[in-house]
Amino acid sequence: MVPSTRRALLAVAALLTSLIAIPSAVPAAQATPPGSKDVTATLFQWSFDRVATECTTVLGPKGYGFVEVSPASEHIQGGQWWTSYQPVSYRIAGRLGTESQFRNMVNTCHAAGVKVIADAVVNHMSAGSGTGTGGTTYSKYTYPGYYGDQDFHSCRSQINDYRNRDNVQNCELVGLSDLNTGSDYVRGTIAAYLNNLLSMGVDGFRVDAAKHIAAADLSAIKSRLSNPNAFWVHEVIYGAGEAVQPTEYTGSGDVDEFRYAYDVKRVFTNEKLSYLSNFGQSWGYLASNQARPFVDNWDTERNGSTLNYKNGSTYTLANVFMLAWPYGAPQVYSGYEFSDNDAGPPGAAACYANGWKCQHKWPQIANMVGFRNAVAGTAVANWWDNGNNAISFSRGTRGFVAINKETSALTRTFQTSLPAGNYCDVQRDGCAVSYAVGSNGQFTATVGAGEALALHVGSTGGTDPQPGNGTAAFAVNATTMPGQNVFVVGDHAALGSWNPAAAIPLSSAAYPVWKASVSLPNGTAFQYKYLRKESNGAVTWESGANRTATSPATLNDTWRN
Repeated sequence: MVPSTRRALLAVAALLTSLIAIPSAVPAAQATPPGSKDVTATLFQWSFDRVATECTTVLGPKGYGFVEVSPASEHIQGGQWWTSYQPVSYRIAGRLGTESQFRNMVNTCHAAGVKVIADAVVNHMSAGSGTGTGGTTYSKYTYPGYYGDQDFHSCRSQINDYRNRDNVQNCELVGLSDLNTGSDYVRGTIAAYLNNLLSMGVDGFRVDAAKHIAAADLSAIKSRLSNPNAFWVHEVIYGAGEAVQPTEYTGSGDVDEFRYAYDVKRVFTNEKLSYLSNFGQSWGYLASNQARPFVDNWDTERNGSTLNYKNGSTYTLANVFMLAWPYGAPQVYSGYEFSDNDAGPPGAAACYANGWKCQHKWPQIANMVGFRNAVAGTAVANWWDNGNNAISFSRGTRGFVAINKETSALTRTFQTSLPAGNYCDVQRDGCAVSYAVGSNGQFTATVGAGEALALHVGSTGGTDPQPGNGTAAFAVNATTMPGQNVFVVGDHAALGSWNPAAAIPLSSAAYPVWKASVSLPNGTAFQYKYLRKESNGAVTWESGANRTATSPATLNDTWRN
């Protein structure tokens, strides 16, 4: 017999069905996020209030098209990050904020020109029993007002064979109660939850654990949405030889392209950047218009399958490449420091404090979002590489980027397709460095070891070319605490002759990047390191060997812990 709460929900579902014109076929997939700005900033475990502020102060001004927020639904209690991926109801009552705060976030982001993607957990509910973050009492397979035992798959054991489709899609992911998404009632309940988010202005969804839901089930759920053409991206982790593959899901939306992230790590750490000249679909990936590439996310940064913030300048350069290269609709991940893989978000809610990394805000990454918007729709031209780890290429007649992952600076006359003029290097804030491109499309520059250079037609101006002969321009990405400052010191008198008391102070105006320029005779080979001074004078040196360069040099480094 149908419980009274369930009958009520069925009645609501029937009413919604009568009000919504359900298409006779699966709705067409939204091919990459709609609009001219296709970059998503994923603010992992950020509160809704913080996301709203970030949309206004950073995401909108920098040109991000979308922000993806962590799951909003009520979930199990606990400090670990993964507790928000064990829902116990579809109320907005999690640790990230209330429904009122969620609505305000959506409205604020829209006002800043940023659309909102909600991370939706619809494959499963919790793995245990207790009281949720919003006060709901629940037990596994029993979620009052939503689901009972009959709404879950009969397989009550954990997934153990990814070559078996039935096992992957009907058994339990790490012991989580697996919803029977083939059930009309379950589909209607999930659709009602997503429609509620759509009514608050949400623009699309990331479907968590989509691989564990039959593609036909997801298409059926999507067909019940009040906006069945809402942006929809599936989390489908590729596995060679597995029964469920990413291509199955492109009929109803885009797919997170995990192979892209895996290969980026391999190429940037163990192979050669010169291999990237045809990077994309020809490597076996999904078609560009249905792929969401990324460098890392919260799962992959913890399991080591991709790069993460701990990889320093290699990580930054990989993000620069992703945003410069014409494949898919990129996702820039922004998380927090961790040593414990289960650790939840830090308490202090401010960038560069208490472990919040805010990668989406790093100038080298954030400024490339504007680059991507400026060169949208253009093809790669003028590809150059040195056969190893230095590359450069144009994006039509609208942009040019060079990336140097060599251990020494690269000085070269580059060929672009840019119109003649002065262009700001957007890898440096505020047009601090600019280059004069001649009528032949050429300019000469020095790209420091572990750094990049990027020019585009949307950022012109400046009167001085790159730092002139005899100048060393230092820039180091270093997070600090109040009262701490960063300095550079080296083996030349102009760099303090290794004396910390004579070290050169760096400006924090572009924090977390600290900068300063020092005059050195042209052709001077020098060694240097960064150090941090406390307000009481205590000195901490960065780890690792002495860094080396030859003037003129433009250096873009990351503090080594």
